[in-house]
Amino acid sequence: MRAPIGTFDQATPAPDCLDELTAPVAAAVRAWSGSVPAEQILYVDTDPRRADTAVFVEHYGQDLLERSANCVVVAGKRGGESTLAACVVLSTTRADVNGLVRRRLGARKASFAPMDTATGETGMEYGGITPIGLPADWPVLVDAAVVDLPYVLVGSGRRRGKLLVPGKAFAELPGAVVLEGLGVA
Repeated sequence: MRAPIGTFDQATPAPDCLDELTAPVAAAVRAWSGSVPAEQILYVDTDPRRADTAVFVEHYGQDLLERSANCVVVAGKRGGESTLAACVVLSTTRADVNGLVRRRLGARKASFAPMDTATGETGMEYGGITPIGLPADWPVLVDAAVVDLPYVLVGSGRRRGKLLVPGKAFAELPGAVVLEGLGVA
């Protein structure tokens, strides 16, 4: 199947290639429900040596620069308690961690979670964390600009491979909250 964005050799419906995904991502695809059919979530194989954004878009398509999203794990802290959450923003922006995210989590301080916490809690590889398959009790803060795109490139749970996901599907993830201005220039 041809990918709806980028110049990938092959795009495969995620339910048809669960072995390429980490266990939590595969479980989320298996249990998928919502207005977007799971078959519209596509897996594309990518070379992890081309993970740097400039090299990635040069190889897989310049249009991906404006159609890619990053999923970052943040920790909000208040009174010795820590809350983990995910932020999904376009790759051309950064998450407003110290403003909107901190306030949304009701935290005194918010920062990016340490790598070992992010990978340990998600069961995903660093550099490949995706909002699909995150722990169900986490808030998943999604920038409205991500939801507005027809298709968005995100991680697949591994450094190798990516998912192409209809933007509106992000609004239907467990714990999802769509926020205007989450991603800032």
